[in-house]
Amino acid sequence: MGIFGSKHADQTTAAAVSPDLASVTGDYTIDPAHTTIGFVARHAMVTNVKGSFTELSGTLHLDGTDPTKSTASLDLTMDSIETGNADRDGHLKSADFFKTDEFPTMTFRSTKAEFLGGDEYRITGDLSILGVTKPLSIDLEFNGSAKDPFGNERVGFEGKAEILRSEWGLTWNATLETGGVLVSDKIKLNFDISAIKNA
Repeated sequence: MGIFGSKHADQTTAAAVSPDLASVTGDYTIDPAHTTIGFVARHAMVTNVKGSFTELSGTLHLDGTDPTKSTASLDLTMDSIETGNADRDGHLKSADFFKTDEFPTMTFRSTKAEFLGGDEYRITGDLSILGVTKPLSIDLEFNGSAKDPFGNERVGFEGKAEILRSEWGLTWNATLETGGVLVSDKIKLNFDISAIKNA
């Protein structure tokens, strides 16, 4: 039985849920200070460029009694993109890429959740970039729950997904003299999420 869903929804009953799982049921706020939403793009066909968004917010609802009712919501501030290079960050914020003046936020809203076995889950939802909304599935690993030194009840997840940026209208590129393109269409997404249970 999983937090984000079950392969057999008809077996999702109070009797089937373990005490440990039931104990994390509740509403959570994502902790931006201990959460990283990152991405990896292939550059010039030979190396990877990594980046992340430093300003984000989001919520989780975990339902241990009926895991299919669990949900997730995430908002990323596009102007907070960081790749370790100011010129590149500026280019990513420009009209060639994210047009952050016109589209300041990237959002994800879950629509479905599944249990894959063990601590593995998949959550599917609507990812909106540049005003374009398309489905995205994220494979997640539940890292567990704990009470921190300040009395906060926390849960943690790690996740990954891949997208083709062109499907969201991110089509800027440059052709290399040796063949290929400057920026890959395929982008790898990485999620390292810590969330605090609401009082």
